[in-house]
Amino acid sequence: MLPLQAFKQFINQHHLFLDNDRILLAVSGGKDSVLMAYLFNAASYKFGIAHCNFKLRGKDADDDEKFVAALADTFDVPFYSTAFNTETYAKINRISIQMAARELRYNWLESVRKENGYSYLALAHHQNDVIETVLLNLTRGTGIAGLHGIFPKRDIKIRPLLFIGRDEIDAIIESEKISYREDSSNASVKYARNKIRHLVVPVLKQLNPQLEQTFEENVRRLTDAEAFISAEIEKLRSQLFIETGEDSFRIAISELNVLKPLHFTLFELFKPFGFSEAVINDLIRSLPGQAGKIFESPTHFILLDRGKLLLQKRAEALPESVNIIENDTHVHWHNLQITMDAKDAEEVTIIPSPDRLYVDAGLLQYPLTVRSWLQGDRLRPFGMKSGMKKLSDVFTGAKIPLTEKLLYPVLVNGNSDIIGIPGLKADDRYKVMPHTKKVTIFEVQKQTSAW
Repeated sequence: MLPLQAFKQFINQHHLFLDNDRILLAVSGGKDSVLMAYLFNAASYKFGIAHCNFKLRGKDADDDEKFVAALADTFDVPFYSTAFNTETYAKINRISIQMAARELRYNWLESVRKENGYSYLALAHHQNDVIETVLLNLTRGTGIAGLHGIFPKRDIKIRPLLFIGRDEIDAIIESEKISYREDSSNASVKYARNKIRHLVVPVLKQLNPQLEQTFEENVRRLTDAEAFISAEIEKLRSQLFIETGEDSFRIAISELNVLKPLHFTLFELFKPFGFSEAVINDLIRSLPGQAGKIFESPTHFILLDRGKLLLQKRAEALPESVNIIENDTHVHWHNLQITMDAKDAEEVTIIPSPDRLYVDAGLLQYPLTVRSWLQGDRLRPFGMKSGMKKLSDVFTGAKIPLTEKLLYPVLVNGNSDIIGIPGLKADDRYKVMPHTKKVTIFEVQKQTSAW
């Protein structure tokens, strides 16, 4: 029997939508999304069905699309579908297949929702998805926000199946003899989430058979705690951050030093301005410190002054990072073009140039990354036989102004070593040696007056 009463109760309890709202359902054809469609139909809500074909599983993916189209026809509701060349999109944008599929899916679903007058987009996440998300966040490192997992409602996205777990869904599908499509990739432990699902959660359920209910209770407590903390932090921020102009503030260091716990409170206070935990750690170590030191985020910077911090928005946001994969010939970063040319060492004559970086190609680990300088970045300057030097000191020595240094491309190896800054400084560890067999030449084409 369909859990119709529990379904409606969850929707009403979390104010997911009103009875007369039109809801767009994202349906893959799997058990979860198919059950969601059955529940919407049984509850007589107004809905349409949307399906994405990522063209990753050949005929199986096409059969999924046909199945979902037939399901929409059975319920006599609108059906929307699209197909993506996911692999090409991932390659062009230098992101994983999973990330590419996510971006393509959500962008298209939102366009369908807007164009066809639906109030919300319904996604079929359930209680086990919350468990997996929380465990993944814990594994990767997270604050309190990562411990509550998935919200039932965020903006136009709603998740009306969060009242139910995977075992219950399986039982309902079997008892009601509901047809569905099985994605074979769900059984693979190649992906991190699947490892959590198939290898970790079963062990936790042996320890606690009521794992889903326990996590639901924990998530509710953590969500309440986060709301309370956020309100207190906002109150504290309004007291400590004295506005001195548009997007600029003054904060007395004496008032920060008495905060407890200092690290947590400062991180939460400055989090809306994009400062990372590493930068906040550096800031704390510098209180009190030498006036003139600067701490930076992609959108703001903090200047350490006498007895106070000055928080200021950047005139220009930090450019996004880009990846370089093997065999790439050029990439665009900010408004620069960086070209890569790999040659046999005997063909290369090293000519010192402010625009070029010569690197031992055998030491490169792809993908490489081009990004802006970050607080704490270090390299071993060319000619230096041991030790490391902060990039901030390299910029200072070259008399690069704060407003310009973030526009210099920092080239990062796949092992996180900084290879150099084309046009400014090379790392001695990656220099061309007599035994080098292949050389990669990185060249920057200057296109801005900032250089």
